[in-house]
Amino acid sequence: MSSTASSRISASFGFLLLAGCATQPAKPTLLFQDDFRSLDQWVIEAEQPARLSVDNGSFDIDTPAGLTLWFRPRLDGPVKIEFDATAVAHGGANDQVSDLNVFWMAANADGSAPFQPGPSQRSGKFAEYNDLRTYYVGLGGNRNTTSRFRRYIGDPDVRPLLPEHDLSSPQVLLRPNQRQTIRLIANGRSIEYWRDDKRLFHLEDNAPYENGWFALRTTYSHLRIARFRVHPLAPP
Repeated sequence: MSSTASSRISASFGFLLLAGCATQPAKPTLLFQDDFRSLDQWVIEAEQPARLSVDNGSFDIDTPAGLTLWFRPRLDGPVKIEFDATAVAHGGANDQVSDLNVFWMAANADGSAPFQPGPSQRSGKFAEYNDLRTYYVGLGGNRNTTSRFRRYIGDPDVRPLLPEHDLSSPQVLLRPNQRQTIRLIANGRSIEYWRDDKRLFHLEDNAPYENGWFALRTTYSHLRIARFRVHPLAPP
């Protein structure tokens, strides 16, 4: 498997007779990964010029304005998406400790890929994503004063927000220069968002988004991302 691009792991279809029984083919434990030797697996939508770099297995995002990075492969659930993230605060112009945001299982209202080449491609301005069908978490949004979970419904004007998904306590905001592991779950009706060993958001979705695309999203911030992984989950 190349370390410079996400790879799909195929199961082996060999059978072994053991004590009179045939073993089943091994199921894949990893669907995609990126250890950031390049940015080949990502589509960039940037409102203003930004500095993006990869170094020693990490992806550095330093941007003065809105920026979205789409992972190219479509994800088919049930899946777990996992990556490490740090909000950098070392005195740089964009070191604001804000907006570690994600879309997952995202698609346009017609089911097509949310990143489109040509004139229809979004610019990186946040309002242009309102018409997606997607799950979204803004961790440390609004200059690190809120953390919110939304289920976008494909309406450019309506982004529902439940009271229990609108948080502002210091425990659910970003901490500078602290590496954390983010886990996103799309497992049938069960939609979850974890930071390290704490589940911050959970939704039982009666009409779940079962496939779509993943994106990192931020604005006026400096983030460092590492160890991106997508794992299959057993169907619920």
